[in-house]
This record gives sequence, structure tokens and C-alpha cells, in this order.
Amino acid sequence: MSKRALYQFHIMQQADTGLFNRWRAQPHVLEWWGEDDEEDEEAIASPLVKRWIVRLNGRPFAYIQDYAVHGWPFDHHFAHLPEGSRGIDQFIGEPDLLGQGHGRAFIAAHVANLFNSGAPVVATDPDPENTRAIAVFERIGFSAYADPFDSDWGRILPMKVTK
Repeated sequence: MSKRALYQFHIMQQADTGLFNRWRAQPHVLEWWGEDDEEDEEAIASPLVKRWIVRLNGRPFAYIQDYAVHGWPFDHHFAHLPEGSRGIDQFIGEPDLLGQGHGRAFIAAHVANLFNSGAPVVATDPDPENTRAIAVFERIGFSAYADPFDSDWGRILPMKVTK
């Protein structure tokens, strides 16, 4: 990774859905995200989730979403965290940028933005088999705080980092 790497976060717009859906169809994304429905205008407009396209020196290459852990119409598995906490999910969409440290760097930058915006805790829930993602989260400062369990989205390892 270049020391000059500049990550920019742009709120996802309807015009980004084609790019997002192309990324979601990549084998390295499908492995961990599965074959959910494609993003649509209703999903993008949800007030509970902020969706971001991440650019590297101007080139779109990744996706990250952060969401309120409170306010869901069901009991979210992070609902026990302090008020204002955010959950995150992300992936690198462009295969040629995998394995170069960009994931760690852009996730850390986004987590810093969330803390600067007042989040007391940021949580994530990787698949326990995704040891690569878990190692990235640990390098950023996340730690597992419970054993893996089955959630509405599959088996997860709950992890969090505190400001």
C-alpha cells in the first residue's frame, strides 16, 4: 500500500447500485456476503443504515456501511451496546486491490470518523471462519467479546472497539 493512499467516503447514491451489485457478484465478496437481494432505492434510503462507496485516490474500490445498533424493529444482537454505538460491514469490491492493506486502512479511517461523530463503541460481526477479516479487525483494535453464535444473518463473532 502506498503511504500516499487517500481514502474518500461518499454516501452511496442510486447511481452507485450497478457498481455495488457488480462488486457483490465477485467470488471473494459472495464467499462472505452470500447472495442477498441487490441494493435498491428503498434500501439506500433507509435512515438506519449509512452506505458509503470508498474511493482510493479517486477510484471507487470498496463499500462500507455503518448502522445504528438501536432502533431496529427487532432486538438487534448489538442492542446491549451504549446508546449511539454503530455497527459496520464492508468489503473490497475490486479484486486487484485485495491483500495490500487497504481494508485495514479504510476501515480504521471510517471507525475514526464514527468516533469523531460521537459513537462510543463500534461493533462488527464477521463470520468466525473469516480469519483474515478477524485479524484485520484485531489490528485496528477490535476484540471479540462473546463466543460465536447464530444470528439472523448467519454465524457471527461479535467484536467491538471503544473510543
